[in-house]
Amino acid sequence: MTVQPSVRNLSINGDRLWGSLMEMAKIGKTAKDGVCRLALTDLDRESRDLFIKWCKAEGCTIRIDKMGNIFARREGRNPELPPVVMGSHLDSQPTGGKYDGVYGVLSGLEVIRTLNEAKYETEAPLEVVCWTNEEGSRFAPAMVASGVFAKVFDLDYGHSRADVDGKTMGEELKRIGYLGDDEATIDAHPMGAYFE
Repeated sequence: MTVQPSVRNLSINGDRLWGSLMEMAKIGKTAKDGVCRLALTDLDRESRDLFIKWCKAEGCTIRIDKMGNIFARREGRNPELPPVVMGSHLDSQPTGGKYDGVYGVLSGLEVIRTLNEAKYETEAPLEVVCWTNEEGSRFAPAMVASGVFAKVFDLDYGHSRADVDGKTMGEELKRIGYLGDDEATIDAHPMGAYFE
């Protein structure tokens, strides 16, 4: 029988989390040391690609739904239990701060990194989620993709949201490669808990 370390004795690696935040902050860096990563732009795609790369390095499986929401999953002992979910978003305001949203996403990843280092197996699966267009700076309303996930809006409504140039979320999700595959429906799977 393998004895797991006590969760009380675990702590995250603050330097590693800081390094991840600073690496992500290079994507869309502004002159005043903030970020500009509007939803579904090439910079948003770049930040999503980096997040997925880091999650895969930790052994997570990746699921992208039809609104481009990313779910990085670390299995637990009992896959029948609803996952404990942590996350936020990677998109920003046009003159956003470099911690808004991204801190919630990368803190979730740091929890997984810490558990992996300690070889700690949780009972329930863990997921880190990156919601699409939480800020609503490019496509109104804000939180439209999480709203589709929660069944506040339907998928057609989400895909039809257009920016000032008339480009829709559906078109831009497809253009940057984050539309999700045909099997990746918006299913609002149950969550055991959610932290942001």
